Amino acid sequence: MNGPFETLRRPDGVSRRDLVVGATLVGGALLVGCSPADLMSAGSKVEPGAFGPFIQFDPDGAVTVLSKHIEFGQGNHAGLAAIVAEELDADWSRVRVVHAPANAKLYGNSTAGIQLTGGSSAISNSWEQLRKAGAAARAMFVQAAATRWNVPVGQVTVKDGVVAHASGKSAGFGELIADAAKVTPPEAPTLKDPKTFTLIGSDRVRRKDSLIKSTGAARYTQDVQLPNMLVAMVAHPPRFGASVKSFDADDARKVAGVVDVYEIPTGVAVVADTTYAARMGREALKVEWDEGKVETRSSATIAQQWRDIAAGKGPSDLKWEAFDSKGDAAAASAGKGASVFETTYDFPYLAHATMEPMNCVAIVDGSKVKLIHGSQAQTLDQMNAAKIVKTLPGSVEIETLFAGGSFGRRANFPSDYVAECVAIAHKVGGGRPVKLVWTREDDMRAGFFRPLVHHAVRVTLDKDGYPATWRHRIVTQSIMKGAPMPSKGPDQTAIEGTAGSPYLKATPVVDAQLALPEGGVPVLWWRSVGATHTAFVMEHTIDQLALKAGKDPVDYRRALYAKIGPEGERHLAVLNLAVEKAGPAPAAGFTRGVAVHESFGSVVAQVAEVKLVDGHPRVGRVVTAIDCGVAVSPDQVAAQMEGGTCYGLSAALYGEITLTDGKVDQSNFDTYRVLRMNEAPTVETHILPSGNPPSGVGEPGTPVIAPAVANALLALSKTPTTRLPFVRAEA
Repeated sequence: MNGPFETLRRPDGVSRRDLVVGATLVGGALLVGCSPADLMSAGSKVEPGAFGPFIQFDPDGAVTVLSKHIEFGQGNHAGLAAIVAEELDADWSRVRVVHAPANAKLYGNSTAGIQLTGGSSAISNSWEQLRKAGAAARAMFVQAAATRWNVPVGQVTVKDGVVAHASGKSAGFGELIADAAKVTPPEAPTLKDPKTFTLIGSDRVRRKDSLIKSTGAARYTQDVQLPNMLVAMVAHPPRFGASVKSFDADDARKVAGVVDVYEIPTGVAVVADTTYAARMGREALKVEWDEGKVETRSSATIAQQWRDIAAGKGPSDLKWEAFDSKGDAAAASAGKGASVFETTYDFPYLAHATMEPMNCVAIVDGSKVKLIHGSQAQTLDQMNAAKIVKTLPGSVEIETLFAGGSFGRRANFPSDYVAECVAIAHKVGGGRPVKLVWTREDDMRAGFFRPLVHHAVRVTLDKDGYPATWRHRIVTQSIMKGAPMPSKGPDQTAIEGTAGSPYLKATPVVDAQLALPEGGVPVLWWRSVGATHTAFVMEHTIDQLALKAGKDPVDYRRALYAKIGPEGERHLAVLNLAVEKAGPAPAAGFTRGVAVHESFGSVVAQVAEVKLVDGHPRVGRVVTAIDCGVAVSPDQVAAQMEGGTCYGLSAALYGEITLTDGKVDQSNFDTYRVLRMNEAPTVETHILPSGNPPSGVGEPGTPVIAPAVANALLALSKTPTTRLPFVRAEA
């Protein structure tokens, strides 16, 4: 994921009025004394139970944990449940997890302030919250038992869901529910000493959804079948920014099963009794598009314009924003000779290419709205649905289902596919369910994409071969443009990973700036967001500087980390661990490359073993070391490192969305190639022991593999990589 939450927080200086207007709340929801969460939950009828919003107990004592975070393949539900079960001392085999209802006040992400999953924050932002929830519920059961047995609270114990006393008296959670529910929850429950954890950090914390996903019992949007439900497909314009000028639906309406055809803000929707009928009806449509304000540039043209801007040839009114500056900035542009290193890097648009294309079920009956889908950003979906039907956001009910991947795609400011579904269901009316289905081609061509990015770097080395000055320019579209709560300062989604880099901290003179030219291509966060390109630039540049200085790249990094003292200790620790676990030499025929990067609070180091096969890189083994604080579920941490590595490698090798005259060239996996099973490397994961609170895991494994591979290729051929992907698509 998948989204940078710090940028979504209410910034200083933003008034309540700005917040309400910016968040697009409707119906006079400006209520005196209400918090933003109150406003975004206005109209909601969701109420917490006696044990709070996160825990429910069945009559037989089984425990249900309500997760405010969606499960779309990343496996967070097991970790979230384990946090509760640890403090509650529940029987892990009798703990299950369900998606919580939509309510920003009860289930808002503590970092973002809205209910949304992303930014690798599911575990980290729930850590204290769920520990307290579990500990409070435990205290309520202990008090209930102590009162019933007339014994001191301190003599009551809980283990595996059984409350007991030394006298031999015991009761399961189920027997004590009624009494415990009457106990006032403690405001500051006593939490366990992490040294006494028996579940968290153990191999017992395994996924709770593996069986139902393996057998097909898990419920996804495409599985939803409701009485009298219609299926909709939308004809989208071939270029971004176009709108419907006119359309002829006569032939579409002749298709058996087609019920009606509607114009909506994003195109023309065909609703039918079946998916097949909707698709055939869409193919029979004749649509004329208004292209007066469309994006007509090809991606190659955009890339060249970005390069020109970085070289100082851009529009005079384009603003540059400094995001790191120290020392004499002019010195970073001065100097010539052997001590100067200059390079540029180009990164293409990338599709999210989720396993499950976008889809949604909406039911609109007057001002009542219900959504059934894999909602990654419930609050945004509520706000955008409320705008369409003119109701309060909290009154939009959402049943969150499993989703087949997201990587950030299912959380965007306009809730694009959700808004489409609601607009169609609103036109259908009468409470008749409508399922919107996007094909793979719709999903691949409609956006949103990881932005196209250009970096220009100029470094001068001191007498010892280390950076003395660092000039950095980044040119890309802004992901945060149009955010409901705009933040001040440079767009963090474009600079994270460069801003705050240990290498810039170790450099005496830094002049780093960002330019955000306008573009008509819809862009969005993509798994690991800014780190998708900044990690590559920083880590591959460091290897080239080490080569220029005649130093070993691992020792070169160690020296730079030492220059910044304690701030470099985590980077040094994971680097040393990865190098140690990689062993003294790679497999025969392979060359090694190393990379280290911090994102979402975690630091990851990778050693990649690479060889060339038919002129293309093939990765055999990847040794990963991660410092992610407390590893709630070590098995899932390893799984995320494996998945993130393969996802990042797939993009690095093949990922590229191109445009010709404003039209997306790729349409499916035949033209947007992804990593194949026989190309997947062996990934070993080693977790650095830590007593710090958990930090991100879902995304930090993605950005490190590309520079590690590039650095192996540099060691092999002494030729740097200045653009991705490594393997260009055939013309």
